[in-house]
Amino acid sequence: MRRTRRARLRSSQAIARAEAARARTETRDWALARRERTRHLIELGGLLSKAGLIDLTDDDRATLLGALLELAGRLRDGDADGTTPAQLRARWRHAGLRAFHAGREAADGTREGGLP
Repeated sequence: MRRTRRARLRSSQAIARAEAARARTETRDWALARRERTRHLIELGGLLSKAGLIDLTDDDRATLLGALLELAGRLRDGDADGTTPAQLRARWRHAGLRAFHAGREAADGTREGGLP
């Protein structure tokens, strides 16, 4: 009888430990996903700053949102001059890659061709 009680107690303790470990893991996964999302949003804010939009709009969030909504509309429908969304995306991507490259060169202290 005692053995049965001990075995039952040990198994219930093992179940409780397993459930607690699972709960900790789920919390960690949730926290990790939240941390990744936060980092992504901070990086996007950094892009707004790098483009100079924060200074150009005097940090007016309504103006920034309006500009971003207009960009989204242009990407969805194309430009008034007949430029397709794919062409806009390609043009903006090229400009962004050039800006990243220029920023990297400035940080490295080099010019075109790798000369200091």
